[in-house]
Amino acid sequence: MTPAARIAAAIEILDAWREGTPVEKVLTNWARRSRFAGSKDRAAVRDHVFEALRNLNSFAALGAGESGRAIMIGALRSQGQDVDDYFTGEGHAPAPLVEAETIIGRAEDVVDLPDWILPQMQASLGQDFNAIEQAMRQRAPLFLRVNQARTTRDKVIDALAREDITAIAHDLSETALKVTENPRRFAASAVYRDGLAEIQDAASQAVSDLIPIDGPVLDFCAGGGGKSLALAARGAKVTAHDISEARMRDIPERARRAGVRVDIKSLPALKKAPRFATVFADAPCSGAGSWRRDPEGKWRLTEEQLQKTLTTQAEVMRTAAGLVMPGGILAYATCSLLEAENDAQCSGFLADHPGWSEVSRHHFTPLQGGDGFFLAILRKP
Repeated sequence: MTPAARIAAAIEILDAWREGTPVEKVLTNWARRSRFAGSKDRAAVRDHVFEALRNLNSFAALGAGESGRAIMIGALRSQGQDVDDYFTGEGHAPAPLVEAETIIGRAEDVVDLPDWILPQMQASLGQDFNAIEQAMRQRAPLFLRVNQARTTRDKVIDALAREDITAIAHDLSETALKVTENPRRFAASAVYRDGLAEIQDAASQAVSDLIPIDGPVLDFCAGGGGKSLALAARGAKVTAHDISEARMRDIPERARRAGVRVDIKSLPALKKAPRFATVFADAPCSGAGSWRRDPEGKWRLTEEQLQKTLTTQAEVMRTAAGLVMPGGILAYATCSLLEAENDAQCSGFLADHPGWSEVSRHHFTPLQGGDGFFLAILRKP
């Protein structure tokens, strides 16, 4: 595909997305119809689409419209490209600009967030709001977690280099690597195949580093098990649980590859089991801290969904607290930047649970390189 044809494909996909179809489904359907598109073409089109979702409002402003075509016109203008070089109408290129499309909009004061959530984000982030909002418009780096149960960070850097993948140490965690060249090669690398490193955001690793492991640990909202594996690699005795057993289906294989053990238990089994020294609840959340990776999420989220999420988070904290042994730890985390999901939830829990005490709170934002994360360490009486 030519660069112009890739732009045309992105326009088609964005228009379908704006009609209500989830972006991953639109991309999959397009790829199935477009057998002529090679892997590099598919990756390039995907990059166009996700960049547009991260910068939807500002690109629309520059393109003076909200259609997929206007958004991609704005995208090219944001890069300093000559739009006429791509919108030629030749071959599979988009049709030439009409006179109305030659008007260049202004995006200086545009914020790439839904209007309804803007006041909450501003209040939550304070003086850092503008810098964080700008950072959230950029693609997130690929971070790896070195499996310290099997190897060291320096050895992984060397092993990746032998496969033409360049990675550097990142200071958010002693296990974190930032891939700076050829990130898409990692999934096929021997480093991944042999369980020496896994994909995990640097801030997520930093959160895992802070979880106390002085006794049995329960990862109460384990999902795919990334943090369970990180805790197990530190030497913790880890049990994983998730309300959706399907989300945990890959944990046994991932643990085998990593050379660690993670037990899996249902909620009824947990209630019959001995209490845990640490219960880690990485609660369902808005995902506002990871919108660089899932930019569709910020446009998909509604006020009603956020309110339901807040209720769920409070329920998760109450249930998880009941699984903590006396004197033990409840570690509450989200990948959100919103105060309502973070400090407010923590403070509300402490107000409703006399005797519990706060050990520490930690805030991570994209200004530190990784995703936005929150962690509160609370102690049971």
